[in-house]
Amino acid sequence: MPAGHNGGPPLEDKHRPEWGDGGIGNYFYWKATHRAAWHNPSSGIVAFRIRKAERLGLTYEEYTLEILERGRHLQIEDVERIAEIKRARVQRAANYRS
Repeated sequence: MPAGHNGGPPLEDKHRPEWGDGGIGNYFYWKATHRAAWHNPSSGIVAFRIRKAERLGLTYEEYTLEILERGRHLQIEDVERIAEIKRARVQRAANYRS
């Protein structure tokens, strides 16, 4: 223990780089791809997704993430998946508040 240390826990968290504890790997490729996926849609596509998300009871971000992550456009018949997304929203909100 260095001189002057009281043996208590550190006051600041150890620095953790944006790419996590592992190596940098493909971090910059993933970051560029993520940026491109969110910034490329035309205004017409964005408007379509907003209308569709509202009809399904989702946010634009939730609907777009479903497209980006799973490659599928949700339909009104996808009741189970929509319910999962809404449950995750409630869980995220609860985690955010705590």
